Order: sequence, then structure tokens, then C-alpha cells
Amino acid sequence: MKPVDPRDNASDVARHLQENGHVAYFAGGCVRDRLLGLAPVDYDIATDATPDRVKALFPHAISVGESFGVMLVRRGGHTLEIATFRSDGLYRDGRHPETIRFGTEIEDAARRDFTVNAMFEDPVSGLLIDHFNGRADLDDRVLRAVGDPAERLSEDRLRVLRAIRFAARFELEIEATTAAALRSDHTLEGVSRERVGGELRRMLSDSTRVRAVELLESFALDLAVLGTARPSGGGHPALKGLAPENREPIDGLAAWMLDREDPADRTSIRALRDGLLLSNREERRLESVLTLVREVEDGWERASMAQRKRSAAREEFTTVVELVRGRDAGFGAGVMSDLLELEATGIAPDPFLSGEDLIGAGLSPGPDFKQILDVTYDAQLEGDLETRAEALAFALKIARRAQGDG
Repeated sequence: MKPVDPRDNASDVARHLQENGHVAYFAGGCVRDRLLGLAPVDYDIATDATPDRVKALFPHAISVGESFGVMLVRRGGHTLEIATFRSDGLYRDGRHPETIRFGTEIEDAARRDFTVNAMFEDPVSGLLIDHFNGRADLDDRVLRAVGDPAERLSEDRLRVLRAIRFAARFELEIEATTAAALRSDHTLEGVSRERVGGELRRMLSDSTRVRAVELLESFALDLAVLGTARPSGGGHPALKGLAPENREPIDGLAAWMLDREDPADRTSIRALRDGLLLSNREERRLESVLTLVREVEDGWERASMAQRKRSAAREEFTTVVELVRGRDAGFGAGVMSDLLELEATGIAPDPFLSGEDLIGAGLSPGPDFKQILDVTYDAQLEGDLETRAEALAFALKIARRAQGDG
């Protein structure tokens, strides 16, 4: 079965609302992305229909924020958010309005963060509804807060990080009064660490990560995000060394730490884990990348072939080479040249021997098994052993020496 086009699917939902007497528009990011020539990931619908009315028209709709007028409709394999036009009351916690009331489309646009996110589109007629000149700002590559920037940012301080992410991702210049508000409100007070970590992941995984980090530092947000203020005095060579495509955000975080010359010890990594709510897997990758960068930079030139192959076989080695090359192009080129030679003889061939082979040769399992197998495999990686028979003879010789018979 041919998958349902998400825009067509969302248009059908909006059309159903309109045919039943309601205003229904695409809202926010999907409108912005289409105007930028991008394919929207999600389509949100804003309407004058109340949640009860949405439920009546879509009986399987699920309430996820009925007090805020938000309902989810599952249709055509996609989940759509349908939100009633509203006006927000006071924000006292820096994240959520204490009250809301259902209102008009212009009131709904007025409560949004930035003009480029405050546009509506009628999916049936194709009409753009643009109360705050978001289209002009998009054309001029400007990020501007809706209304009073200080008020918009103080309502929800997550918007501070969103401003950085949007400016970086869409190559927008932050308008002067909006920039001034960012500089005066960079504490992220009231924003959960989960939200901070989520926004940072989205910045660092994107190909525009260098621009995002430059903006974070220029607005002194590195302290609130990472817990320390240590701008990259030498630029961002490690970050720039990463291939530009979207990738693991932890790779970007490791690069940023290297550029800032942050200590890569367990204390610092645990602090980042707690501050950004890193998963166990993310924490392990961060530590592994940083440790391997240090090992390669400090010891690659005097490492044996086996040691080099063991390093090159690690999952994160490609990222490490990018970071090393960004920090020192000449040294990185040398590592890449060495890597080609290692690949010619096989970086991670299957070991000739296993523990079962040693048992089959008459050895009793014990604490020496791992060392025997490791030393034998190193000899294989060095090219000193070319067959299983040679490897077994080599391993038995090591075992006899360990037992004092050699």
C-alpha cells in the first residue's frame, strides 16, 4: 500500500474541520519549512474548534493538553496535533502560562515565539495568513520575536535556546532588540535539564552545529547549558573537523569539549551527564571518544601495528580521526595514511583462536586464558601469525612459559 502523504493527510483533517463550519489552518513550523523549500516533518493544525468540538468530529481524538486546547488525531499513519486558537495568561514560572482562554487567530499568532513561527496557511485555499510579517523576515533571513522580545523570552525561557537553534539551522540573523533580550536573559531559569539537553542535542546533531555553538558562546549561554563558562579561544577546529552531515549529538559535544579544552576526566563527564541527562550509552560514547582522541594524539606515532589496529577497530574511531584532523591537519593526514595501510592487511580480522581451541589443545580454563588469547591476537594483527596452526603453536608456547616449563 502506498504511504499517505503527510501534507495530504493533514489537509484532509483541516478540510473536515472547515466543512463543519470551523477555521482550520496549518500552523508554525510546517508553514515556515514549506516557505524555505524544506519538507515539513510534522503538520500542526490551529483551529477555532474547541477540544470538545474536535472530539465530536474526530471521535478517536486523544486529549494531551485539553486545558491548553490541544488534541491529537491519529489518521493515515500520522499523528496530528490540533490546537484551539488561544491567548495565554501570565507566565510566572518561566515556562507555562497560569491560565489560557480560547481566542482568535491573531491572538494565537501573538502568543507565539518568533515571527517566522507565527504564520498560518489555509491548506485548502493555499492562502498565507501572516499577522506579524514572518514571510518578510524569512525572506530577509531575520529571526525576530513576536511583539516585545523581553516579554516573549521571559514567558518561556526555553525560547532562548530555540532562538539559537533556529538562527543556526536556518541561517538567520537575530534582530537587534531580540538579541538584546537574549543577552539580558541567559539564565534559562525554570527550564528543565531535560529540555536543555534536548535542545542541545538538536543543535549538535545538525550540520549547522558550529554556528549554533558560536551563538551559544556569544550570548554567554555556555554556562547555563554546560555548567562552565570557557569560550573557545582558538576557534572551533574540532567541531569544524566533523563531517557536516547530521550525526550523533555526542560527537558534537565531544568536539565542543575539546575546543574549550574542558577536562575529560570522570568528574567532568559525570557533571555533563547530570546536567544534560545523558543516557548511559551517550555517557560511554562521550568518554570513549575523548579518551581515544587523547590516546591517538599522544601515542599513535609510537604505537605498534596491533595497538593501532585495536584502536582503529573501535566504533568511534572514524569520529576520532575527524576530530584529530580538525585539531591538527598534518597529524590527522598522517593517521589517515597509516589507516589505509592497516586496512590493506585487515583491521579487525576474526581471531584464529578462541577459548574452546585452547581447551581442545589440553589447557585448563583459568585466569591466564584472556592474556594468552590477547597476546596471540596481537601477534596475528602484527602479521606474525598467518594460520590457525601457527596461532595455536604460539599460544601453547605462551602457556608453557606461564607454567614455568619454557
